[in-house]
Amino acid sequence: MADEVVLLDTYVSVFGMRVRFALAEKGIQYEYKEQDLLNKTPLLLQMNPIHKKIPVLIHNGKPICETLIIVQYIDEVWKDKSPLMPSDPYERAHARFWADYIDKKIYDTGKKIWTSKVEDQDATNKEFIECWKLLEGELGDKPCFGGENFGFVDMTLIPYYCWFPTYEKFGKFSIEAKCPKIVAWAKRCMQKESVSKSLVDPDKVYDFVVMLRQLWDIA
Repeated sequence: MADEVVLLDTYVSVFGMRVRFALAEKGIQYEYKEQDLLNKTPLLLQMNPIHKKIPVLIHNGKPICETLIIVQYIDEVWKDKSPLMPSDPYERAHARFWADYIDKKIYDTGKKIWTSKVEDQDATNKEFIECWKLLEGELGDKPCFGGENFGFVDMTLIPYYCWFPTYEKFGKFSIEAKCPKIVAWAKRCMQKESVSKSLVDPDKVYDFVVMLRQLWDIA
């Protein structure tokens, strides 16, 4: 019997984009079910009753939740093609460390960019850029975070690239001017078809953020 794979996701989610990339890289056919996070479906609440969040991967009726856990699950189950994690135990631990850093720092500092009050914008921008500078230092002169090949850390971070124009519009700064190595890295990543097809149009991200700001009454 063929695997039945369903992805519960929201199109602008950086977390969901990671899963879409992993599925594309492995060549896995799946059913995509767009979720409205303001009106959560019974299926989402049933499949992720603890956090009630996307993405959720449903594999043969069984749910797997939390983006990095889902990606590692995909890598372990469909291990015969395009490994996403390093084979060396230390390198795997190193990759998990930086993926964890990205999840703990980049999303929240990015969200502050488009939700901050005007008087707080400079401090918010500074915090955001400092996080990316740290990642730029980790990247160094390597083509990818794991070395020569696109891997787990790259996949964790690259979805934010389609959010860059939104950050820049609200923060009134240029990410490329502040972190040129990161932008050069992102452009290399976008040469992979599985990456470029998994990322959403930046204009849709901006429209989504404008909608949220109106909904949350942010001036």
